Amino acid sequence: MKKIVLTVFSILCFVSGAFASQISYDKSDFAPVSTVIDDAAYDIRYYSSNNFTGNKINGYKAPVAYMTKEALQALSVAAADLRQQGYRLLIWDTYRPQKAVDNFVEWINNPNDDGDKTFYPDLKKSQLLEGQYIMAKSGHTRGSTIDLTLMKKDGSFVDMGGTFDLFSEISHPDYKKLTKEQKKNRKILHDAMIKAGFNGIDSEWWHFTLKNEPYPDTYFDFNIE
Repeated sequence: MKKIVLTVFSILCFVSGAFASQISYDKSDFAPVSTVIDDAAYDIRYYSSNNFTGNKINGYKAPVAYMTKEALQALSVAAADLRQQGYRLLIWDTYRPQKAVDNFVEWINNPNDDGDKTFYPDLKKSQLLEGQYIMAKSGHTRGSTIDLTLMKKDGSFVDMGGTFDLFSEISHPDYKKLTKEQKKNRKILHDAMIKAGFNGIDSEWWHFTLKNEPYPDTYFDFNIE
């Protein structure tokens, strides 16, 4: 009898976990960044082959950056703050379809495709998933996460001491071997985003998620087009 009870309990736990999050194709609460911030620049890496897989990623049908409307409103606050300091936003990625994340995992599990190792020079490909550099469920898929950097208003480069999606300790926001200028630039971006209502993470200086994201348990899978 005890064994039966434990089995039923295990099944209930599995079912509860399975329904803890959901997939949605409803994009009615999303909008392009360009509808709110008219001076942002874009380099949507997964629309091109300039990313760690070396290939264009599933679900990226156009080089457009979508976010939830709540996240966009907060991002506009950060953009206004940075604009006053002489900067504009350069956006690498925002909403990411679940099919794109699945594409990442498929690539990791393909032993015949190393992609572009310049993005993970000191790691084996398998470590990208094991070390949680790439997640089977991504915050980007919930629609309120953004990967971005700074440009000067004239479009010139701002030195952040490392590039997007470099899977290395160099990408940690508090990496110790940065120059004073690089530390200052990272802090300018970080402070503006935190003040506007976003949280950063310890492994990627460019990655921010809205603190009170509207869909914490929903993963979207509509195409970017």
